[in-house]
Amino acid sequence: MTSPRLPGSLTAALLAALIVLMLAAGCTGTESTGAQGDARTIALTDGFGRAVTAPASPESVVCSGSGCLRYLVYLQGQDLVTGVDDIEKRESAVEGRPYALVHGAKFKTLPLIGEFRGNDDPEKVIALSPDVVFKTGSTGTSYGTSGPEADKLQEKTGIPVVAFPYGSLRSDAEKDDMYSGLRMMARVIGKQDRAEEVITYIEDTMADLERRTADIPEAERKSVYVGGVSAAGAHGIMSTEPSYPPFLWVHAKNVAAGLGVDHADVAKEALVDWDPGYIFIDLGTLQIDGGGAVGELKNDAALKGLTAAKEGRAYGVLPYNHYNINYETVFADAYFVGKTLYPDRFADIDPAKKADEIFTFFVGKPVFAELNSQYGNLGFAKIPL
Repeated sequence: MTSPRLPGSLTAALLAALIVLMLAAGCTGTESTGAQGDARTIALTDGFGRAVTAPASPESVVCSGSGCLRYLVYLQGQDLVTGVDDIEKRESAVEGRPYALVHGAKFKTLPLIGEFRGNDDPEKVIALSPDVVFKTGSTGTSYGTSGPEADKLQEKTGIPVVAFPYGSLRSDAEKDDMYSGLRMMARVIGKQDRAEEVITYIEDTMADLERRTADIPEAERKSVYVGGVSAAGAHGIMSTEPSYPPFLWVHAKNVAAGLGVDHADVAKEALVDWDPGYIFIDLGTLQIDGGGAVGELKNDAALKGLTAAKEGRAYGVLPYNHYNINYETVFADAYFVGKTLYPDRFADIDPAKKADEIFTFFVGKPVFAELNSQYGNLGFAKIPL
């Protein structure tokens, strides 16, 4: 006995329906169908090895910890933010964060999620009910975050927490952390193309700085020192960075190199002995009574005797350590440092215009003049001694 044959049109219809069902049941990569019918979710392993399932393309997020909101701005996802920590709501005479200069007016109107540096208030987060929480903090400091901290917040709120180290450009390992964090955040909010654009811009900028100066003979590289470097607040002239990125990228001889990769405080005697040819002052130091490093160069007898001070080679650079690293300011400073030390290699660069180009790419507007005004317009200029 033979089975009855179905009409061709019915066979085609059944086949089409079967294909639709197969597509609906299947999932690829790390995306899956959520518990709420057609709600889409994304499963990922965050920067601390935690398995997290979060809504794909969330409609609302909050950012916890120093620098987290900055990364969201870099990814052009600031419109998703529904709450902020208390540093975003403060009124300050000095605002050193370009992203806050551009978007701060909106951020100040948003509800509070807790204190700065990742000291979240779970009840406030629950009240806002964001789709996802991003959490990071300063790499290598007590203000960093961790997997257990992220687990604790997620358990208390019931909201997915995606956490990662902030990273830096000081080493390949920390750069990998930075790029991974950007890509992770971008994947959750659907901004993968923008993340790759940001990473490519960073790589191309570092390559341009290196290319301009890499062939300068060792004997012709200028000796330099940066003082007054901000680190969880303003500091005096003995505060420095042995691996100050602008010096590394333009192949200058940092006299403090060899003291590690993190922030360092040096002895006055060491600075006098090094006697660098050029001194750059992180203008965050101006917040100290007496003008900080600038006042020290003017008034301290030993420091006044430094060759750079006597010959007028002390310059102001914009502070980039302000609630974690403002990378757009790092790059702007690097072009100014390069132009100052090797003007022939940077003949096509106007540091202020270059800064505005960089700020526009990262945070959306050219805010060099506004940022510089926070520091007495001494950025990218000689320090009058």
